[in-house]
Amino acid sequence: MKKLLLCALALTSTFIYAQDKKEQDRKSILEMEGCYSVTFDFAETFSPDTAYVKYDNYSSQATEYVFAIEDEPDFISLQHILVVNDTFIVKHWRQDWAYENREVLMFDKDRTWKKNKISKKDAAGTWTQSVYQVDDSPRYQGYGTWVHVDGKHYWESVADAPLPRREATVRRDYNVLRRHNRMEITETGWNLEQDNQKIYRNDEGKDQLISWEKGHEVFTSGNKGCQPAIDWWKENHNFWADVRDVWNETIESNDQIKLERKVDKQLMYQKLFALGGKYEGDNYDQAKAKKEIETVINSFTNI
Repeated sequence: MKKLLLCALALTSTFIYAQDKKEQDRKSILEMEGCYSVTFDFAETFSPDTAYVKYDNYSSQATEYVFAIEDEPDFISLQHILVVNDTFIVKHWRQDWAYENREVLMFDKDRTWKKNKISKKDAAGTWTQSVYQVDDSPRYQGYGTWVHVDGKHYWESVADAPLPRREATVRRDYNVLRRHNRMEITETGWNLEQDNQKIYRNDEGKDQLISWEKGHEVFTSGNKGCQPAIDWWKENHNFWADVRDVWNETIESNDQIKLERKVDKQLMYQKLFALGGKYEGDNYDQAKAKKEIETVINSFTNI
């Protein structure tokens, strides 16, 4: 009887700890919300090829509004919106967080993503971060465990990704960016630290390391310039909710996603941004808009 009681107490304690840990995780994810001044800094560090010539360092800064568009016990979605020159709005990337997720859409190469399964054991206690591009198309997914120790709160993962936009049009020597990401909540906001491998992956799946890169994205809270982003989202949230729905349906129903780079000489974000401008405001015709969204996304997917 005593053994049974001790086992019951141990199971109860484990359950309570897991629930408390999960709430700590959720709190850290939601602490990424806010209005931020952001700096982006990237520098190539070393290459196995001694003749390799490093590309110039990259630096930029912006005002960014980050906010939750969904907040459920096992799922949080954070939308990023850039404010350029105080008034110009750019819908930026989105990060979705799913607890103990069992399936990931992994980037392969050449605008192709393939689904992989995660075992129940490996998924236990983890959060999958799914990052989407400005047009809500897939970018990369990685999973890992949030760590809360010695006053630090951070999450780490490794995930293959397409080339970043800053290099997508100027580099042809690599086709996969293997991102070693560390996201950490700080007293002044949060940081995304990256140790990236620039890889060329051939048709047989063999990888050649071209160069390493160090990246720092520092989000400093206290910026007050995000009202234009808030106003823009009020006018456009219905359209982008339907874009997300169409993408979710497309991804859920296929084991592989392959995207065309351009259709009718336009990139996908150009077509969807133009379509969004057509449907902004209160007079939103969902049926008509969703049909046009499906037409655009279907024209880019080669399934």
